[in-house]
Amino acid sequence: MKSLLTGTAILEAATGLALALSPALTVSLLLGASLDTPGALIVARVAGAALVSLGIACWLARADVESRAALGIVAAMSFYNLAVAALLAYAGVGLGLAGLGLWPAVLLHVALGAWCATSLVRESRS
Repeated sequence: MKSLLTGTAILEAATGLALALSPALTVSLLLGASLDTPGALIVARVAGAALVSLGIACWLARADVESRAALGIVAAMSFYNLAVAALLAYAGVGLGLAGLGLWPAVLLHVALGAWCATSLVRESRS
């Protein structure tokens, strides 16, 4: 679980920083769409701050993978990853959005969600 939390921390914090610092470019690469209003830019930056927060939580939890708090973070990240995969897939299939990073992001979130779920099952057996 330490590797999962470390990798997740790095990926989420990096994505969060990209959204916070350059939301228009990040969204364009991900969805092939633009952020046309100041409100959209603020919401993207808030999402970026949230992702950095997830990264920090995962980074700090990696040092204590035996705790219930770490299990809670992994459970939350499992939901998050599967929800994001579904939302991004809907953006591509249902809304016709298509940025360079869309389908790789979908696959990455499916893989991370599965890794989280597998870690939780493994921990519950031990």
